[in-house]
Amino acid sequence: MNLITSAIGQGLLWGLLGVGLFLTFRILDFPDMTVEGTFPLGAAVSVTAITHGVDPLLATVLAFGVGMLAGLTTGLLYTKGKIPILLAGILVMTACYSINLRIMGTSNVSLLGHHTLFSGAFLTALPPFFDSVLLGLLIITVVVALLALFLQTELGQAFIATGDNEKMAKSLGIHTDQMKNLGLMVSNGLIAVSGALIAQSDGYSDVNMGIGIIVIGLASIIIGEVVFGELTMNQRLVAVVCGSIIYRFVLLLVLKAGFNTNDLNLISSLVLALCLMLPTLRQKLRLSNIVRRGLSPISQERDSNE
Repeated sequence: MNLITSAIGQGLLWGLLGVGLFLTFRILDFPDMTVEGTFPLGAAVSVTAITHGVDPLLATVLAFGVGMLAGLTTGLLYTKGKIPILLAGILVMTACYSINLRIMGTSNVSLLGHHTLFSGAFLTALPPFFDSVLLGLLIITVVVALLALFLQTELGQAFIATGDNEKMAKSLGIHTDQMKNLGLMVSNGLIAVSGALIAQSDGYSDVNMGIGIIVIGLASIIIGEVVFGELTMNQRLVAVVCGSIIYRFVLLLVLKAGFNTNDLNLISSLVLALCLMLPTLRQKLRLSNIVRRGLSPISQERDSNE
């Protein structure tokens, strides 16, 4: 029971990473490698702030602000500097490594003996691992609700239009560069908050905790899409969170099967690759079934229409 509760709690906390990545990867339709820098950046800022006596909630808000600055830096390199988005993200991600070392002063910082968001009297009175479930559910509900409301506004629709068809968006008078910067800022701000929450939950921050993070975020997005199929935009935000929880259960099953924790990044990559290939595999299976029945795809479609 504790393992299941822990998987759900971790899935909710990591779901914030998937939601943040969803804004750039799915809506704006470009890969943002800044993720692997802003996740540990959020952890470094929040943990360092807490160890210096800052309130955990304020420390988490600071992580959000610093993450937004990192996203803005990537956006300006991309929109103003005309550096390809992939390279711009890699440059900021690399810079974040040195910045994180500067902030923490060492490669890792422990929160032992310090209060965190998970140290509240009410949360500590709950059964084991229920603190992460309750806090994660509260935060992810607020974030998804705010994003859903934002995407219904004129600004949100302009943001979506920029990702759908940039040329058409420009013809409608939308400042697409501003929309890209906005998306990168909000996305990396949420990812930094996810890093801050994970660090407070685990009790430490580490300069290397961002390695492979983009694969985890993409896995949450892809699993949610594969499992739940065609959805509205608001439903897709919820599906990403559910995908994150499912992904945690997959990792739990992998560990129960006897795999080493050192293999988790490899397993994550394999799970993501399989999910990405599923639509193609389904199509091939469908075509092979049609051929086996002696029907061409065209005649099968005609028969179904009749």
